[in-house]
Amino acid sequence: MTDVKAWLEQGDPVAVATVISTWGSAPRPAGSRMAISQSGKIAGSISGGCLEGEVFEQAQAILKGKPASLFHYGVSDDLAWTVGLSCGGEIDVLVEPLGPAHRDLMAALAAEYPVVLKSDVGESPGARQLLTPADPTVADLLNRETPVRQDGFFLEPFPRPPELFIFGGSHVAIPLTRLASAIGFRVTVVDARSKFADKDRFPEARRVIHAWPDEILKDLPMDGSTYVVILTHDPKFDDPTITAALRGNPRYIGAIGSKKTHRDRVARLVKSGVNQSEIERVHAPIGLDLGAQTAEETALAILAQMVAVRHGKQGGPMPGPAAPA
Repeated sequence: MTDVKAWLEQGDPVAVATVISTWGSAPRPAGSRMAISQSGKIAGSISGGCLEGEVFEQAQAILKGKPASLFHYGVSDDLAWTVGLSCGGEIDVLVEPLGPAHRDLMAALAAEYPVVLKSDVGESPGARQLLTPADPTVADLLNRETPVRQDGFFLEPFPRPPELFIFGGSHVAIPLTRLASAIGFRVTVVDARSKFADKDRFPEARRVIHAWPDEILKDLPMDGSTYVVILTHDPKFDDPTITAALRGNPRYIGAIGSKKTHRDRVARLVKSGVNQSEIERVHAPIGLDLGAQTAEETALAILAQMVAVRHGKQGGPMPGPAAPA
């Protein structure tokens, strides 16, 4: 977005190419986007490289006055080998000039305000308007974070950036902050102990807060863009933090500790009045089973589980080829 904004400020018109639908082994998912300026600058990708040249030419033609168009590429086309889409997949790509709806989208993204971009992919293709979370259908799309194509329109959700709240400024929190920040999470570290709530320990964190965790949680949005990781490993911090997190609807709650630690934790929480079924929302022991030994490996295991949950996956191996009949 920063590149596109700069091009526009320089008076360099921009076209936008968006993957609308995919079939088979398409290299990039629906919603992948590439921006092309009239002077020849490119940002983003719609195919990992194999279609960019062809789409670039179409974008230049559209910037010169050709109408916005929906293009289909796949192995059944004569063009397939020419453009390099030999991976067995097919994709539909909408190419259009950057217009008012895109400018509104850029403003919403800059403000970190969740919206859904509605584009016509029928007889008059092109981005049309932004839909807000006030519509229940929009709210569901934002929560699932997956674009849909239906009734001649492409509905593309842009939720607010994911926020990770790490409770407990432990040694694992340091690499977790660094790794999560690198993939786009806004990270806040919270600890009631002043020596752990030290900004110098977490230079990549957006915020480092010296406070009791449950006091912070009561004021959080606690929606599908919120992730809660509890690394305090101390009942006087863990229990009220988990209880407060369960009152909201964060996408992910994870708590560090062994199976025995968590069994004891569950018993305490149930005794205090927390519903057993609610506690099952907590991922504990935290992280995927990567055999982690170091703080960095543990952080990676936690982040991998967060990403899997975000996309509705279990975090297992990629599916292999089908077994012979």
